[in-house]
Amino acid sequence: MGSDGTPLPCFYTLDVSLSLCLRRIPQTHPPRRARLSAHDDFNTPEDKRLVRKIDFRLIPILTLLYLLSFLDRSNIGNAKIIGLVTDLKMDPAHYNTALALYFVSYVIFEVPANNHLLKLDPVYTSLKRFDPQIWLPTLTFLWGTVTIGQGFVKNQAGLLGIRFLLGMAEAGLFPGVIYVFSVYYRRHERSWRVAIFFGGAALAGAFGGILAYAIGKMDGVSGLRGWAWIFILEGILTVAVSLFAYFVVPTWSHKAKFLTPEEKARLLQRLDTDSDAALIEKFQWKYVKQALLDHLVWGYAALFHGFAFVLYSLIRLPLRFAIFIFLNGKNNAVLRLTIPPNALASISIWTTVWISSKVDRRAPFIIGSAGLAILGYIILLTTKTPGAQYVGVHFAAAGVYTGNALLLSWPGENVSAQTKRAVAVAMQITIGDIGAIAGVLIYRPSLNANHFRIPHIISIGYLLFAILVTLYLATWMGRENKRRDEVLASSKVEIPISSPLERQEQGDREIRYRYVI
Repeated sequence: MGSDGTPLPCFYTLDVSLSLCLRRIPQTHPPRRARLSAHDDFNTPEDKRLVRKIDFRLIPILTLLYLLSFLDRSNIGNAKIIGLVTDLKMDPAHYNTALALYFVSYVIFEVPANNHLLKLDPVYTSLKRFDPQIWLPTLTFLWGTVTIGQGFVKNQAGLLGIRFLLGMAEAGLFPGVIYVFSVYYRRHERSWRVAIFFGGAALAGAFGGILAYAIGKMDGVSGLRGWAWIFILEGILTVAVSLFAYFVVPTWSHKAKFLTPEEKARLLQRLDTDSDAALIEKFQWKYVKQALLDHLVWGYAALFHGFAFVLYSLIRLPLRFAIFIFLNGKNNAVLRLTIPPNALASISIWTTVWISSKVDRRAPFIIGSAGLAILGYIILLTTKTPGAQYVGVHFAAAGVYTGNALLLSWPGENVSAQTKRAVAVAMQITIGDIGAIAGVLIYRPSLNANHFRIPHIISIGYLLFAILVTLYLATWMGRENKRRDEVLASSKVEIPISSPLERQEQGDREIRYRYVI
């Protein structure tokens, strides 16, 4: 109960689509107006203190979990450098298959993890009973355990199987965290938080290099190779953090113990005026149809497809390959020199997305990030000296990571209603990660001539494709925003403000809804 005796909302579900199932608080305020005007209504000193309090509770632990997720999925690259493929007698093709299998299972299990609420698959409907305070740490514990198991594989088949299990265990983390953001932050506040969260991926690259360099010196301890200890110790770290996370990861906002009753009531008011988060929406197939027929939804998916291709191919192959050339094959030093490009990527993410959130624009910064990455690949293509190649790696890493951080929050800001958004986010991640599968397979031995010249050119092609998709999305949404402004301005009679039910039905097609471009 709130401080005034009003029943607080009841959140039933865990769903990336921001689907908050609420018992409505009786409306004592007028229906929300256009999104931009709502920003000014909730920017008081008290609101700022509330948001800072939420930040301090959510951001550190959730970013740490994603850092560990990325660390545990990418540490196979560090293990390869210090003898994994040699000991398991793996040829390069089988190693690439091991990388791809992670994404195959991730794609398969991300959809039910994302859409179990929609009852498209009854096997997963039981997940709706899970509290994020239990669900997210449990996922972390599971993939940490699988990571430990990677340290004990003895052959190719074992590695292939355990990589599939790892993708399965990690698939629910990203949508789960984005959902938690949705029950604590308003639309325009989320992109910056998603950027901090996604920055954990770049930090994992830097942190992983440091850890792998130190752990690799344990080669021979207890009869295990250095690469095995990388998996075992990093997995133990993940399991330990997961146990701590059970006490730190927040629950639903209406039950948050770190907020006072007054703060929880204010938080729910902020969400209600800004989005469809506080509306009851039962699953209806028409919303799924809307998503499948919406060209913007396909655009968000295609955009991530282009960037995911270069993200996962970069962090696993050309980055380490270029540094390997730079050091003339000194494996341990390679691990150390993976740190600066990833550290630069983290700084680039946080700086760029902070500016993007301040000016309330996404497309120009996504295009700029793609351009920076293309410059990096051009340097890799046109230079032969190790130093120049290393510079190219820095440009590519900064651009690729930053573009991904920006685009992943875009559909969450621009797609409504709730079920439609669930499908849109599922399509974005699923179709995007198909690009990741292609990315890790394209850098194969048969295409390694001239320092992977052909794969680098293909990567540039994917980035150019992403730029074209971004231009299409921005142009169409800009024209649509302008058209809606003109309709409101030219109407001879005042168009009434939509009711909550009308907003739910019309979603992002509602006349006062404005896209973030």
